Amino acid sequence: MGKVDDIVIVGVGAMGKGIAQVCLLAGYNVTLMDIEAKIIENAISYIEKGLNKLEKKGKLPEEMKSADILAKMKKTTNLIEAVQDADFVIEAIIEKLDAKRKVCSDIIDNSPDHCIFASNTSSIRITDIAEGCGKPENVIGMHFFNPAPLMRLIEIIAGEKSSKKAMNIGVEVGESLPCLRGDRYVPRVLKDNPGFIVNRVLAPGRIYSDYIYDLADEKGIPWEQVDADISDPAAPMSTLVLADFVGRDVSLHTAEYYRETLSSDFKPGKVLKRQVVEGKLGKKTGQGFYNWSKGRPEPDLSKKAGIVNQLVFKAIQANEGCRILEEGVCKSWKVIDEAILAGMNFPGPMKSATKNYRQMAELLEEYSEKLGKSYLKPVELLKSGKFIDME
Repeated sequence: MGKVDDIVIVGVGAMGKGIAQVCLLAGYNVTLMDIEAKIIENAISYIEKGLNKLEKKGKLPEEMKSADILAKMKKTTNLIEAVQDADFVIEAIIEKLDAKRKVCSDIIDNSPDHCIFASNTSSIRITDIAEGCGKPENVIGMHFFNPAPLMRLIEIIAGEKSSKKAMNIGVEVGESLPCLRGDRYVPRVLKDNPGFIVNRVLAPGRIYSDYIYDLADEKGIPWEQVDADISDPAAPMSTLVLADFVGRDVSLHTAEYYRETLSSDFKPGKVLKRQVVEGKLGKKTGQGFYNWSKGRPEPDLSKKAGIVNQLVFKAIQANEGCRILEEGVCKSWKVIDEAILAGMNFPGPMKSATKNYRQMAELLEEYSEKLGKSYLKPVELLKSGKFIDME
């Protein structure tokens, strides 16, 4: 493998700053690059606080102090300057294809020949991002989950022209990055389809979620009651707090991308579109489903609205899991469940589906008609149960 010493993080907002922190903890020289100096300063403050907290708890690498780690960090608002000596670049900018494609091309054109460009896209095909750049063989996906210091999963995705060497380096870097909640899980995504593994399996659930949000809005049901309906009590964040944390604009961009690449049934709901128009994007603007002005919301989930059938979510996820098995994105339903557990901290749907696939298929027949969404109809692998043999 090519030796990686110098890593550049392009885009150090909500996701990029966490990625930068774990790269520093792994011992790499790390350059923080963003077009806005204020975003870089916010990222540095976040990293310093995180490292100081770890130092006080005695959780830094052996014989290291936060000051030693921070000494390996640089910053710049100049992209060309940032990547001229880079071995590995992780891009974590806005989830828009045109923006990612331009950054990819600029980095490939202005970095050393051996430099690997890894996009932290959550859903966009790596092949599309690499289109038009000088060395598409050096372009891979490296999808972290938020927050990067805590979530164990990093998906490594091959574009149609990604080299085995680039993929291997990506896996090697991913496995080297520490995680505060245990060992990294770094699966290879074998086919470059939208959403990869985890986000692809979870994506169609947004079709049902948008239906629920719009229904609750029409009926005047408080968001806390909807959150109580929809959330897993064991999850570290409730569903609507997590939605705010991710950003409603990100959800809109992702929904539009899936609408274009998978099915028109992913068309965003009325509530989501209104939130974005009104600038209620979640944590980043201080208001989304909840008010974030006093810090992370702690919604009262004691009262449910009673408008959500949780099994529908599991059925939709299991169906999409079977769909990506059919497409060859991965080869094992166990990989799907392990990736979801590592990336989202809740169990995947596939083990449950091995026992309940007939009920799930029947439920999807009902709900695809009820919502008028043909994409939710059960695929053959779910209806037949043959996915069970794909361990």
